[in-house]
Amino acid sequence: MSFFGLGAPSVQIGITLTPPVNTQEKIVRLHRSQRWKAHKNPYHQFHYFEAKAGKSNVSPKNDEVALSDVYPSEIHEEIYAYDAAMDVEGVITLSIPPGKKAEHLGMRVEFVGRIDMDSMAFEGRPHYDFISLSKELEPPATIYDHLRTYPFRFGNIEKAYETYHGKHVSVRYFVRVALERKFLPPIVKEHEIVVQSCQPEMGMILSEPIKMEVGIEDCLHIEFEYVKRHFHLEDVIYGKVHFLLVRIKIKHMELAVIRRETAGNVAASEINEGGGPASGGTALTETQVLCKHEVMNGAPVKGEIVPVRLYIAGIPGDVTPTYSSGSRFSVRYFLNLVLVDEEDRRYFKQQEIILWRRRLG
Repeated sequence: MSFFGLGAPSVQIGITLTPPVNTQEKIVRLHRSQRWKAHKNPYHQFHYFEAKAGKSNVSPKNDEVALSDVYPSEIHEEIYAYDAAMDVEGVITLSIPPGKKAEHLGMRVEFVGRIDMDSMAFEGRPHYDFISLSKELEPPATIYDHLRTYPFRFGNIEKAYETYHGKHVSVRYFVRVALERKFLPPIVKEHEIVVQSCQPEMGMILSEPIKMEVGIEDCLHIEFEYVKRHFHLEDVIYGKVHFLLVRIKIKHMELAVIRRETAGNVAASEINEGGGPASGGTALTETQVLCKHEVMNGAPVKGEIVPVRLYIAGIPGDVTPTYSSGSRFSVRYFLNLVLVDEEDRRYFKQQEIILWRRRLG
């Protein structure tokens, strides 16, 4: 119930993104946006629709499971992953009940790129807008039409960061529509888009292999090697572990992929590499184990070489590229090789890897 028209707003605002038809290779439809929490299913695969030229809707293949069957409660609205160089355009719909009118003091559309942080991680404002563009859709007027549409377009925008939703920090891009009203707060509607940055130049980098030795004097001496340091998100991590000296009984060996998010003073957090959550100065660090992959079960012998192979696409979590946003936040990934002996003592060695995106999805 409302008195004198001061109740619930009768104006409904809708935002529909309309990706250009001739650029579908640079826009991919997702079933949901990236999130921090890892999946419980270790065999989870990240599904997405690959838009092909000349086809606006691509159905899954016969041997694939429909997304509505796998994620029945997660598909709420269409989410598109935009290449960082793509323009953002769409249509705004304004509807009012038949027979009514709506007076407003102006309507505008905004495109915002924002970094949100916990108050503990960054002193001052909880968010920082690195992109803020605004366009006027309509001056003050009285609307009698039941339905009105307003096309919009934001072009030639430099989107420096990828969309990211973490534990203490997030990077968001969204379109916001505001309808100003007299004596009443404005009616605001937001629609988030996902921005991803492909880095094909990373594939041209000659990545040197990672070689390290670790051991305990007169007890254990191992040498492990990974074929390279830079991996794309669909790559395979290959390596090997060479046991040069074994005088303790090893029970098993595992390889873990660790994500470390740092919000706030990134430089100060590099002093504390032990994991989190830990606070050092104005930095807040959160460490998350994405997966543990058993490499060996049983006691190795001197001279034995154990191969290592891990599929990044099979990690039960939304793996993102390595992020570095100056002094505001960073997201880094590590390989943690752990050996456990029969007395449950753990010997580990950690090495950072660089992840990059080869294609949208």
